[in-house]
Amino acid sequence: MKQAVNIVWLKRDLRLTDHQPLFNASLSPLPVILLYVFEPSLINAPDGDIRHWRFVWQSLMDIEQKLNHLNQHLTITYGEVIPVLEELQKEFKIVNIYAHQEIGVKITFDRDKAVASFCKQHHVKFTEFQRDAIQRGRKNREQWDEQRLSYLQEPISVINWNRIKTIEAAKINARNLIPEEIKHSHPDFQIGGSTEARKLLDSFLNERIYQYMKQISKPKQSRTGCSRLSPYLAWGNISMREVIHAIANHPVKNNKRMVSFWMSRLQWHCHFIQKFETACEVENQNLNKAFDDVRTEWNQTYFEAWCEGKTGYPLVDACMRCVKRTGYINFRMRAMLVSFLTHNLWLDWKKGAVFLAKQFLDYEPCIHYPQFQMQAGTMGVHIIRTYNPIKQSIDHDPDGAFIKEWIPELSLVPTPALFQPWLMTEIEQKMYKCVIGKDYPFPIVDLKLSANHASTHLWAVKKTKIAKEEGQLILNKLSSRKNDQALLPKTKRSTKNEKQDLNFKLF
Repeated sequence: MKQAVNIVWLKRDLRLTDHQPLFNASLSPLPVILLYVFEPSLINAPDGDIRHWRFVWQSLMDIEQKLNHLNQHLTITYGEVIPVLEELQKEFKIVNIYAHQEIGVKITFDRDKAVASFCKQHHVKFTEFQRDAIQRGRKNREQWDEQRLSYLQEPISVINWNRIKTIEAAKINARNLIPEEIKHSHPDFQIGGSTEARKLLDSFLNERIYQYMKQISKPKQSRTGCSRLSPYLAWGNISMREVIHAIANHPVKNNKRMVSFWMSRLQWHCHFIQKFETACEVENQNLNKAFDDVRTEWNQTYFEAWCEGKTGYPLVDACMRCVKRTGYINFRMRAMLVSFLTHNLWLDWKKGAVFLAKQFLDYEPCIHYPQFQMQAGTMGVHIIRTYNPIKQSIDHDPDGAFIKEWIPELSLVPTPALFQPWLMTEIEQKMYKCVIGKDYPFPIVDLKLSANHASTHLWAVKKTKIAKEEGQLILNKLSSRKNDQALLPKTKRSTKNEKQDLNFKLF
């Protein structure tokens, strides 16, 4: 007779704490197979990159190290999920499969539906749990923010490891099939795992948060001034609830202005994921159909220059080279990269979205695609923003330290010539060993003309009847209020919802 087991299927929830599937499995007397599957279809997906799977592997090794101390086991295998489950069915009687809902792209959603179908066919109970504060199946955003706060304030469930027995499914263990490059660390990238997540959270709350408001927009200083928790939230090394509880139990909560500023960003994190869950078509089509006839021509030369960090605009190129090398750039610079692609180069956002998805170590599809469309202006409900990379350089990299770090061709060029190197005289170019057109490219487009072109066309579409009608439908579906202010960044330091976020000390 086959041994009856439950399975806890890990996906983007790579931790052992605040883990509802694992907690529920611990309440059953049946042994548990704690399973992670490296899926070739995801590894080779257009938006996937080795940096993502390296981070996942590191996260799993962190879990395994913790489990070893508890005399527990983790099963890691390679293959598509359905064949893996079919192999497990040959050896075990699977009673339950517990997992978190994965709010992600179509390929993972279709995969999850296939698993649900498999379970129904084989009389296995498949239970999916809510991810953070994200609610599946919502038709609108009424009262969502209140429910989000309530969810995040709930106590964290603690797993009694004396009541759970994890077993290894040795016959499906296929770690040898996992590409070796996934298993090797890289010094330029953050290391995956809950241990690293906790270290970062502690250092941020104890020290770095005091520089957060000043450094959030600066490409160089933000690398230490921001929390840097984004990849750990994206891959589930730490839950949003754990972050909120950590803040509530830390003395820093008394600095209400500073904590409110950060909490507003955490609120937007959940907001965009819920937005994606409600309108997942944002992954591959314009949310506002009125913009379908905009940016219909493609310029591959422009796109390649943008991808390679060779546009002739130093801050744009420095940001691209930095994110390709390290997997991280701060939010303002991400917005600038998208703005330059879609407004100045006048290219459709879709290929750019896939390219940057591969670069971001903290690639969170639910935030990535809505943000891309918001910056590209294809939602039709936001202010159209065009970031001037020269102004951004002066404002946020005034001494040029970031630019010089990532563009060695310009390392000898002094400020302010650094921000517009094409204006240097021939003598200056030779003096600073940077001949424009040879050592560093001329600007690929005229900044002012291209920005005006984009603004004229986008505003013309935005004012059309169909754009306004589509925009209202979007607001009704995605806004948590009855006007478009819910979808716009707040200009005040503290909003009603942000003040609510500060009440965590009450629970």
